[in-house]
Amino acid sequence: MSLGFTPAVEIYGANAALLNERLLNWQHVDAAGIESDQLTLSIDLQGLEGLPDLGGKIGLRVGYLESGLVDKGEFVITRRTPTLFPLRLTLVATAAPFSAADQTGFKQRRSVSHGPTTLGALFRQLTSRHGFSPRVAPDLALIKIAHIDQSNETDMGFLTRLAYLHDAVAKPFNELYVLARRGQVKSLSGKILAPVMLSVTTNNHPGDNAFVSATLDETARAKYQGCKISWWDAAAGQERVEESGIAPFKTLRKRCQGADEARAAAEGEVRRMVRETLKVNIVCPGNPALGAEGLVVLDDTWPDFMRGRWSIDKVTTSGSRKDSYRCTIAATCLASAS
Repeated sequence: MSLGFTPAVEIYGANAALLNERLLNWQHVDAAGIESDQLTLSIDLQGLEGLPDLGGKIGLRVGYLESGLVDKGEFVITRRTPTLFPLRLTLVATAAPFSAADQTGFKQRRSVSHGPTTLGALFRQLTSRHGFSPRVAPDLALIKIAHIDQSNETDMGFLTRLAYLHDAVAKPFNELYVLARRGQVKSLSGKILAPVMLSVTTNNHPGDNAFVSATLDETARAKYQGCKISWWDAAAGQERVEESGIAPFKTLRKRCQGADEARAAAEGEVRRMVRETLKVNIVCPGNPALGAEGLVVLDDTWPDFMRGRWSIDKVTTSGSRKDSYRCTIAATCLASAS
């Protein structure tokens, strides 16, 4: 994607004219399923009567005048924070349907038992009652669940825990709710993200609009190659242990409710340990093509130990009337990074 050099941002939806006219700065967080996407706007309140309504739906388009703007989706305003000095308003909007009325009980905590069922059926049941259209990856849909308890958890919190148990991601995208492996979420939601190539300029220095910085986290290297987790065998009246992978084993402290749950948790943890061998944090010029669940490719202009393909966990983009448009990327290495 060829980028321009004049950053541009546009808010659409509720109070769009007012927000665009008075926008001071903005931040968009695109996360890989662990948290809801979030948009934060800072608005000049000088001379303004009244405030934008809670529950209003707004959208974000961002990019460059020369290359065009990219739609980053819609958000619901969930928090308004006015300040007196300076006279400003901070609006926080989330991609998940956190409305004040909460007619479907999306924020309600529940304690209920589920099963026997499948992961796909349970996911569809819980998301459909909140008005979502569920999308489940085929390799996850038929996983059997003999019994699992939802213990004082919201449906969203419970679904996130279920996804984590199987090394997957559960995430809302406007009217859709997607359950998939990492890297598949955008495909199931209909948004295909092409890999983004990132280069370092020959004159890379702070203050330059093209400046790129990065921090490599080598403390994330896997110490274990296997996992052990216990479960209670009520019929035999004793604790049993499930193993996945090979020694050295990581022992998970939680106790599962059955052999199937324990086996899934152990296998999911091994997949996670293999994947999360190395992490990188990158600060670079804004690029609307970057998104959580996508790939960033560090080319030959990078040091050899950073080159290769990285899976994006989180992208935080921000901009203001004074500063240039920037991205902060948190990513996990794939096999080609060394």
